[in-house]
Amino acid sequence: MAVSPISPSPVAVIGAGPVGLAAAAHLLQRGLPVVVLEAGDSVAAHLGSYRHVRLFSPWRYNVDRAARALLDAAGWVAPDADALPTAGELVDHYLAPLARTPALAPHIRFGTRVMAVSRDGFDKARTAGREHADFVLQVQSAEGLRELRARAVIDASGTWSQPNPLGVHGLPVPGEAGTRTHIVHGMPDVLGTQRSRYAGRKVLVVGAGHSAAGNLLALATLAEQEPGTRVAWAVRGKDLRRLFGGGENDGLPARGELGVRMRTLVEQGRLELHLGFGIREVVAGPQGLSVFAVDASKAAIEGIDEIIAATGARPDLGIARELRLRLDPWLESTDALAPLIDPNVHSCGTVRPHGHRELAHPEPGFYAIGAKSYGRAPNFLLATGYEQARSVVAALAGDWRAADDVRLELPQTGVCSVDFATSAPAVSDAACCGGPAQADSSACCALDESSKAEGKTGCGCGAKVAIAPPDVAATPAKSSTGCCG
Repeated sequence: MAVSPISPSPVAVIGAGPVGLAAAAHLLQRGLPVVVLEAGDSVAAHLGSYRHVRLFSPWRYNVDRAARALLDAAGWVAPDADALPTAGELVDHYLAPLARTPALAPHIRFGTRVMAVSRDGFDKARTAGREHADFVLQVQSAEGLRELRARAVIDASGTWSQPNPLGVHGLPVPGEAGTRTHIVHGMPDVLGTQRSRYAGRKVLVVGAGHSAAGNLLALATLAEQEPGTRVAWAVRGKDLRRLFGGGENDGLPARGELGVRMRTLVEQGRLELHLGFGIREVVAGPQGLSVFAVDASKAAIEGIDEIIAATGARPDLGIARELRLRLDPWLESTDALAPLIDPNVHSCGTVRPHGHRELAHPEPGFYAIGAKSYGRAPNFLLATGYEQARSVVAALAGDWRAADDVRLELPQTGVCSVDFATSAPAVSDAACCGGPAQADSSACCALDESSKAEGKTGCGCGAKVAIAPPDVAATPAKSSTGCCG
């Protein structure tokens, strides 16, 4: 959908995080009018909530090209491309200067929260002529509730502000609301500003992703420094392969190192590990919190002082209720993108390059990009969002050749594509290593497909790869082929 030359309205970008600002930079580069609507008082509010966390990706993956052009024009000095920034450094040394550039600053409205998006004069049910109407955005600011018109909408608001609850069923469990003063979501600054909250306490971490790992490693360090600090870990599954990862085969060394350190932590018995522990209830008592499992045969985790819920996040779909969206019923990502990123199927570091076509909805001119486009899938990287922004903006400008020329090079995890629901050892015949080339969007990674198309087994492998069982003591197989490792 090319932007209508008739409408004088700007393209509205929701969210002034890394991907939203990248989209704005691309719009300015193409001479399209833009307004960036940010609910917070400054850029990248989500990143700012975990400023202390060092990112996996070095600077080379964290700076968008169009954004860099604006910065370079303003005299920006780029950081070392191979250095690993913290989330705070990404904000302070990249995003904040970007938002202050003369080209971009006039287009950002802080303290402006988007409450709802619809079509001007059209509710969801009305069809005839809706594709020619502007969007209308209801926004809340210090001036009250008002409406803005936009020729197109790019939603880059992310998911971090919508954390998942503790319940294995996706709902808050009994007792969760009543004990919320003892529950923190995400990645608190355990070794810094919130040290006193966790020192000398028993802390339960819930979740099996990289955020959970970061919390556990910080708590383990705190336990070494502060007597009486105890660490418990509840994981609803029984398979830690995804978190332990590909070790030295990981294209992002910091991510591989995290998995290695977590494996060591578990093997050394420095935390109380509870596998297969889907949470059923939280009960407050005189000796602290007790957390009970769905599996009644498992003993409760007792004497808990604080809970850190690293349970992931979900998109806020409410603001687009009056728009016609096509979402995957499981992940709540855009429908065409879901098979590429489904964490139930694979954990490959490289997804098939995707852009405006995979991100489009039946509502012309509306796109969700960045982490929000992934819905509940946790494997988003900034480089993905930057390429999404470039492709979507090219489509809005009517430059279909550039919009379709999507190129995505991501550092691989070193973990092969498998069905993580399978507990027994298996040989992968049709996933990342082996089997015919897959032409549809369910294929794990582009490297795998191209190797198969050349008659190889997959990822350039010469043989099938045995997949280790879910044993925490297992060592990831070494491989020089990246996706097969």
